[in-house]
Amino acid sequence: MKVISRLLSSALLLVVVSALLFAMCRATPVSPARLTLGSDATVDQIAAFNHQYGLDRPVAEQYGHWLANAVALDFGTSYVSGGAIGPQIGETLPATVELVSLSFVFTVVVSIVLGTVAALKENSAADHLLRVIAIVGLSVPSFWLGLLLIRYVALKTGWFPVGGLTSWSDGGFAHMQSLALPVLTMSVYYISVLSRLVRTSMVDALSQDYVRTARALGLPRARIRMYALKNALPPLVSTAAMSYGYMFGWALIVEQIFNLPGLSRALLAAIFQRDYPTVQAIVLVITTIFILSNTCADLLHGYLDPKANRK
Repeated sequence: MKVISRLLSSALLLVVVSALLFAMCRATPVSPARLTLGSDATVDQIAAFNHQYGLDRPVAEQYGHWLANAVALDFGTSYVSGGAIGPQIGETLPATVELVSLSFVFTVVVSIVLGTVAALKENSAADHLLRVIAIVGLSVPSFWLGLLLIRYVALKTGWFPVGGLTSWSDGGFAHMQSLALPVLTMSVYYISVLSRLVRTSMVDALSQDYVRTARALGLPRARIRMYALKNALPPLVSTAAMSYGYMFGWALIVEQIFNLPGLSRALLAAIFQRDYPTVQAIVLVITTIFILSNTCADLLHGYLDPKANRK
């Protein structure tokens, strides 16, 4: 029952966000026809443009038509290229999803390892060192880190390409090489955040009565730590899900720096070109992924923390 309720609330949230997105794209003081056709466009040309894209209809009718088509994965036509937006999203989305997903998995794994080590070595030299590393990771801008990696890793060593995305057809190793530096660039900030969260949760879990009881009963140390880690994960799950959605925003910078043909880079180009249908479609897709990731996180949180289902 809770699952159905959560899915319905997510669907309602997506409708509200789509309505706000549509309204903001229509709030520009200059008509899309004038922006696309230029200042020399005649009245007849503007009228024909508005009729072609349905801009001469009431806003509520435009929104309903756009939302119904979007549900059917028909995102309309680009003002700039005149081509369908759906195929463009289909071509660029896999690259961004792969980049974000690899960064997310790398971030979570490294954060759990570093946070657990820091908690087990609380107030030791290792704990203080990891704290300093986390502070540095939070302080370094991702665009600067990306440029440093290109300058001192890609160019100096030649182990990684400077930019671009190598196709899987050229070999899996070469493909992963082209993603290594972008993944590292995107992950450093979130590793700094999540590792400290894991440390705090793990320290709290290790101080609970059930851990002291388990130690008194003589349970193996590794088993006790696994119990503590499971109870320390719920806060990480919720924050990590938010991070997964935010990574699509960070991908705007990373894809631009490393010249990756992803969805976020296509969004940036559409913004510069004021191609509002493309902007609407891409932001809607990213918002949908963001909401779905948080819905999955809520369900996983309930599994890891059964008490949350009884509240």
